[in-house]
Amino acid sequence: MNFISPEVRSQLAPHGVLSAAVYLGNFLLVTGRSPSGEPTGIAPDICREIAKRLDVELKLVGYETQDEVVESAANGKCGMVLLGSDPARAEKVTFTPAYVELEATYLVLDNSPLHDVSQVDRPGIRIASFFKSAYDLWLQRNLQHATLVHADSIQASNDLFVNEKLDALAGLKTGLITAAQKIPGSRVLDGQFTGIQQAIATQNANHEAVQFLTACVEEFISTGLVANLIQKYQVQGLAPAPLNKSS
Repeated sequence: MNFISPEVRSQLAPHGVLSAAVYLGNFLLVTGRSPSGEPTGIAPDICREIAKRLDVELKLVGYETQDEVVESAANGKCGMVLLGSDPARAEKVTFTPAYVELEATYLVLDNSPLHDVSQVDRPGIRIASFFKSAYDLWLQRNLQHATLVHADSIQASNDLFVNEKLDALAGLKTGLITAAQKIPGSRVLDGQFTGIQQAIATQNANHEAVQFLTACVEEFISTGLVANLIQKYQVQGLAPAPLNKSS
């Protein structure tokens, strides 16, 4: 990756600054803030590595909603963004292959008859879910019988599960393990209903930039950079994505 074409720099950093957006709600990939208020964690560090390879300054932007992250790339406000790749979002932006995968599963009460993720998609089962999260978008496409009951945040979906006495709570495994400590008599089901792929996205027209970013992802996985970042931030519940798996 010694030579970077002028097209790549003009697409990602047209004024010599790479504007990159991350989703602040992903607690596995954005784990804190620097003293200056800049997001810190695996996703921000990935942005920093790409800015280094472009030899440009980085302007890191954090958004509270995933829709804002997608729109910032679609409208060109940000040269690139990091979030869960999904077919619905891919209608607006182009994704690279994933750099990490997150395990998505369910939490249920101890007395629930559900003991495996394969048992959840049945008639009459109601699932609390964070609306338009990557795992919720997957469930919207793939559930055949169970019903989703939506909330506007992760905490709100946790509360909805408890207050409405729903059958299951969908979420990322790491978050559900934490939630189980706060919801007496609950347990997290083994396995996963999907692996949420976290990737880099940019405007659909940025063909050269997509190739460059894809090469970055492959390099970051193959050299162990992603694995090292996971270890650096001591994050559980995710792993480097397989190199041969595309988004």
